[in-house]
Amino acid sequence: TTNSHTLATALIGLLIIVSLRRFAPRIPGALVAVVATSALVAALHWDQRFGVETIGSRFVGGIPPMLPHPSLPVALHNWHDVTAAFAKARLLIPEATTIAMLAAIESLLCAVVSDGMIGGRHKSNCELVAQGIANIGSIVFGGIPATGAIARTAAGVKAGSRTPLAGMIHAVTLLAFMLMLAPLASRIPLAVLASVLIVVAWNMAEIDHFRTLLRAPRSDIAVLLTTFLLTLLADLSVAVGVGLVLAALLFMRRMSEVTNVGAIRREFDETDAPLDDSSDPNSLDTRQVPAGVEVYEINGPFFFGVADRLKDTLRGVERPPKVFILRMRRVPAIDASGIHALEEFHLKCSPQHTRLLLAGVHAQPMFALAKYGLTDRIGEENLFESIDDALDAARHLVGAGPAPKPDRAEPEVARQAVRRN
Repeated sequence: TTNSHTLATALIGLLIIVSLRRFAPRIPGALVAVVATSALVAALHWDQRFGVETIGSRFVGGIPPMLPHPSLPVALHNWHDVTAAFAKARLLIPEATTIAMLAAIESLLCAVVSDGMIGGRHKSNCELVAQGIANIGSIVFGGIPATGAIARTAAGVKAGSRTPLAGMIHAVTLLAFMLMLAPLASRIPLAVLASVLIVVAWNMAEIDHFRTLLRAPRSDIAVLLTTFLLTLLADLSVAVGVGLVLAALLFMRRMSEVTNVGAIRREFDETDAPLDDSSDPNSLDTRQVPAGVEVYEINGPFFFGVADRLKDTLRGVERPPKVFILRMRRVPAIDASGIHALEEFHLKCSPQHTRLLLAGVHAQPMFALAKYGLTDRIGEENLFESIDDALDAARHLVGAGPAPKPDRAEPEVARQAVRRN
């Protein structure tokens, strides 16, 4: 149903955005495209002559030039009004809870997407509290519940925004546009907004990352494709809800596969000593760690629930070490989120000139890392069967002298499993 002039408007906007991103990336291409195409449509009267829709023609009245007067949804003049309001609120609790959950999920998803684009780390509690306060203010001015928008956030990140201050400037700018430039903003063609969303959607897709995830375990691929198809065929809220349920079921299934405590103890360590007991012959307390070397250990399955902890590990170290040893003797299983977190951790080590070594990797994690291609990127020379071998390599890298080894070393489960297969 799109006429040729509407299509031409969208293509011109798309061409401007792509060209500026290619040849002048510091210039906000989306803003230039909106201004240029709006001026073109207005100068040639395409909206009147050829029916190119604008904000003002599509939405009756266009953009209002002022804010509505603040007021409460229900007038409270006496006790009867208060009891009636509480009765109505009680009826709305199921719907309100659903909206609140979906809004929280979409906002946190938006924050995770922006974290991945800028390499940052959001504060979930701060995001949700701020969203709740903002929604109370929105209701006072006659608005509807609002959430963090993935498209607008991604567009802002691509334009250079990096801190929460960008969202505040965005809100103030929109208010200024509404109060001072509402008649001009009503002349913006909807087609150019579509071209902006196309570019934003393409950037959000992360095709290379998507292609890499297809080499993850098959169960993770099934969750990924299911969520992806539901996003296209249904709605983002439906896709996120179904994806969370599938991920939770997959998590429970994997946990059930590794809850045989006896088998795990024989695989990891045949002693009955606790993890932090220095009497454990495999404990780090019995070894000498040279200066410039940090040793961290992951205990338990490395799934999406603990992936974020690894991302914050280097930040918790006062000074980036020369060598970082990640001990994985007690990691029986790893999923796609854990592998991706490990890959991001490896990428963060490189700019800080930190050498990442993995020690005591067991069978399932080793096979998953190899299939994902992460063992090649980390380097097989940085994978060790035991903590003693990793510490020897670390001493060589930092120029420290050799140290005596303890009597016992960790079991060589991963390497033996790989050789058997």
